[in-house]
Amino acid sequence: MPRVVRETLISVRDLLIAWGPFFLIGVALLIAAYFLLDPNPPRHVILATGPENSAYAEFGKRYVEELKRYGIQVELRTSVGSRENLVWLRDGKQAVDLAFVQGGASETIRDNDQEHHEPVVSLGSLFFEPVWIFYRPDAIKDFSFLTQLRGKQVNIGARGSGTPGLFMRLAGANQIERDEIQRTLLSDQEAVIALLGGKLDALVLVSAPEAPFVQMLLQTPGVRLFEFAHAEAYARRYRFISPVVLPRGVAHLALDVPPRDLQLIAATTSLVAREGTHPAIIQLFVQAATRIHNGPGWIAPAAPAAIPALLARQPDRPHVGGAVLDRRRAAAGVAHGAAALPLPRALAHLPLVSQPAHHRSRARVGRAPARSTPRLDRQARRARRRHPRAARLRRRALRPALPHRPRARPPALARLTLAIPSPDHQLDPISVG
Repeated sequence: MPRVVRETLISVRDLLIAWGPFFLIGVALLIAAYFLLDPNPPRHVILATGPENSAYAEFGKRYVEELKRYGIQVELRTSVGSRENLVWLRDGKQAVDLAFVQGGASETIRDNDQEHHEPVVSLGSLFFEPVWIFYRPDAIKDFSFLTQLRGKQVNIGARGSGTPGLFMRLAGANQIERDEIQRTLLSDQEAVIALLGGKLDALVLVSAPEAPFVQMLLQTPGVRLFEFAHAEAYARRYRFISPVVLPRGVAHLALDVPPRDLQLIAATTSLVAREGTHPAIIQLFVQAATRIHNGPGWIAPAAPAAIPALLARQPDRPHVGGAVLDRRRAAAGVAHGAAALPLPRALAHLPLVSQPAHHRSRARVGRAPARSTPRLDRQARRARRRHPRAARLRRRALRPALPHRPRARPPALARLTLAIPSPDHQLDPISVG
């Protein structure tokens, strides 16, 4: 074997012995980081919505179409309501990644074992869910206060949804005991059929206006909607309730339904996810929520989607109208009701205060001269000798501009004549020179 080849092989062997372990350690770290950090998002997620023919179910179908464009398959899991959705998210045995949760649902859950719960975070508030109390006017006449429900047959929502807990809070605020109302726990579909059949005096729904049952009952003859005259008072007592207005004719313009503006109260629905959900999935759901819920609605007009936009840039800092569900990942965010409007990128580079031209010229005149050294002076003289014309043009361009001096006005040649009214309403000329 030639000497050159033998020495080359020895050098390669020494190189492998010296740097081989470091190379293997680097490859092992990259492989471990790939599996631990999980850079690729899952292609299948589960979204808990709600009962069939509900607003949650309708919105869930829109999320399926939005996420399909990115190759993400969203499986919709029907539930009784937001309370059961929150229980599923906190239960580590349930394979649920995201869910719709109604405001105040967590306060109605009684559970003493908080340590075994999975931490959940909210991706932002989505829409209002008004409290709809539909009743038959022949059963409840001049229905103006909730205290008139004593002794009536009322359906307060299915067990497992957030409606029973919310309604009982409202009843407790009006000093209505549980046994003073004949309560039923039927589903929305069964309750609507019972109300139209005369078996119920009233029913309670907590749903978005897009729900089919809400739109049907608003236009059904013989069924009326209860107006919350104390909407502002309820909002002051409970932080998860907001006063809203149902505009006149929004349900049916030709039939003028409702015939006037109605005061209602509403809870806010949020999109909640588990803390361990992949950040890319959270990013895609926030973007989809911005497109789905950004349009105008019955309750509130279209508003700038500032909070979803901020959450889209910071998916690891979720907020619910300013309140963070998981305090360990809390961060300073947008307060409830505030709208942060992003400025165009071109406006960010403009000066805040425009400076007049004469101030700019004065600033140039008063500018401190550049420092001079013998070496720089020699180079400048040499450059002037080689290129005299260029040196003259440069000196002319760098010559400081003189401040603007306005020309003095010539003295007034004419006399100014003023007139003031005299006591006898005649004008006397008075000269001012």
